[in-house]
This record gives sequence, structure tokens and C-alpha cells, in this order.
Amino acid sequence: MNLTYILSLLAAAGAGALGAMGMGGGGILVIYLTLALSVPQPEAQGINLLFFLPCAGISLIINSIKKLVNWKMVLPLVLGGLPSVLLGCFAAGRINTLWLGRIFAGLLIIMGLRELFSKSKEPAPAQGEDEEEAKPSILHMLWQAFQRWRHGESQTLEDY
Repeated sequence: MNLTYILSLLAAAGAGALGAMGMGGGGILVIYLTLALSVPQPEAQGINLLFFLPCAGISLIINSIKKLVNWKMVLPLVLGGLPSVLLGCFAAGRINTLWLGRIFAGLLIIMGLRELFSKSKEPAPAQGEDEEEAKPSILHMLWQAFQRWRHGESQTLEDY
């Protein structure tokens, strides 16, 4: 196995894990494809879409079993999103590759800054779970630890 193959497997594993958590793992895959493998932006997006299909299917099944999918919200969101998909595909085919990459980079920067500087919210209880039984996710606990560190607050294991 060559190094490129191994790195591609690791990038795909990371993208799949983040995607399964609903954290936009496709962004990681597109960045890897464009920066490490020099794949043109539109082609990287196409590869990402194909990569996403089986990952989304498996994640949907698991999250449905865990009762983490609000099915009443799905239909209106899908109906609202379909016209945007057509518009986005049409626009992506007409925008210069350089500008497409810049738009993508800008969106990643905006989302990253929003996540870094937004106030931390307590996690909502999962569907069918009492508020008293809800436990924060590991990501939420890591975010809280980062926030405490950033503000210079002392940390002990008892804080978690």
C-alpha cells in the first residue's frame, strides 16, 4: 500500500465519522481531495456526494433506531431543499472553479468562526428521554473543556 492510499483511507474514515455525527464530514473529504490530491473542486464535490450516499443511509438507520430523527420535520425540509439542489447544481456548473473553491473556503471559515465564538448551549434531551436522564455528548463535554481552558478556568476531573 502506498502512502496516498493510506491517507485517503484515513481521510475517508474521518469524514465518515464526522458525517455520521452530523458534523459535515464531507467538508473534510473535499478539503483532502482538493489540497492533498489536487482534484478540481467540482470533481471533489461530485466524489463527496457519492461518498455521502452510503454514509448517510447507514447514519439514518442508526439515528432512526435511536429515535434521533424528527420525522415530522423531514418532509418540509426535503421539499424546501430540492429546489435549492437544482439551483445549486446549475450554479456550480457555471461558476469558475477558482471562485467555487473560494466560496467553499469562505463558508468553512464562517462556520468555523461561528462555532468557535458562539455561546455553548446545553444539549437537548434525545427524543423520548427525560431532561433529567439526558447526558451531554462527548463532543459537548470537550467543547465545555475547551471553553473553560480558553477563559483560564481551572479544570479537574470532577468538573466532568
